[in-house]
Amino acid sequence: MRTVREPAELQMAVRQLRRDGMEIGFVPTMGALHAGHLSLVEIARRRGALVVVSVFVNPTQFGPGEDLDRYPRQPERDAGMLHEAGCDLLFLPSVETIYPPGNATRIHVEGAARGYEGKLRPGHFDGVATVVTILFQLVRPNFAVFGEKDAQQLAVVRQLVRDLHLPVEIVAGPTKREPDGLAMSSRNAYLSPAEREAATVLSRALAAAGDEIAAGERRAAAIRRRLRDELQTEPRFELDYADVVDALTFQPVTRLAGRVVIPVAGRVGNTRLLDNLQLELPGESGG
Repeated sequence: MRTVREPAELQMAVRQLRRDGMEIGFVPTMGALHAGHLSLVEIARRRGALVVVSVFVNPTQFGPGEDLDRYPRQPERDAGMLHEAGCDLLFLPSVETIYPPGNATRIHVEGAARGYEGKLRPGHFDGVATVVTILFQLVRPNFAVFGEKDAQQLAVVRQLVRDLHLPVEIVAGPTKREPDGLAMSSRNAYLSPAEREAATVLSRALAAAGDEIAAGERRAAAIRRRLRDELQTEPRFELDYADVVDALTFQPVTRLAGRVVIPVAGRVGNTRLLDNLQLELPGESGG
């Protein structure tokens, strides 16, 4: 595995990798890697691609009072994990490299970015869209792999690629879970043992909603009620939202049909947690 830090060095390395006509698969991360990230690398490897991974804690997607300063940074550990996972090229830029002095350009996204995380974290998805576009410009991948765990981010990136005609295929990787059902996240490291136990209410609520759907329930209002009833059983969990949305537009639906997402988010202690259930059901989505 080769590690590079400068854009010119990255672009030269990618050109060298492309000489044999192989595909480039790209996995953008913020580091503090876990098995969920490595599963995205494996998806790229299974496609026979040369794998490029970036590790960059992007400041423009953090708002005032969020956890930018305490977000875990473990570059040496991350590099070792990526080497073992079969990464071909690791990009480790500095903030000044991605946003050089005088940088004044940002991408503003609406549509799928409007509600939920976009409403609770103003400017978050503008920061995501900006850094993803910069990284796509530098890496020029054939495809990029994003986790389904950040479902709204996935919808926003797909919208970005579609609207800007970016020649990148977006591939989704399933959410990886701990044995107790908690979705893997770098922020899980913030949780105390008691908070970790409380956090499993998210996956329990999604499982309860999934059972209702498997039994034939298609009314979104009924699924929302079931989610909230289950989440309220854990007093240490502070709910931000629990909804049923169209997977493409990330707008609420009245009935479950086609590709839908059930996103849930909230806090346990000082830690924000997100999870979701992805479904593909008979019928046309968007209703």
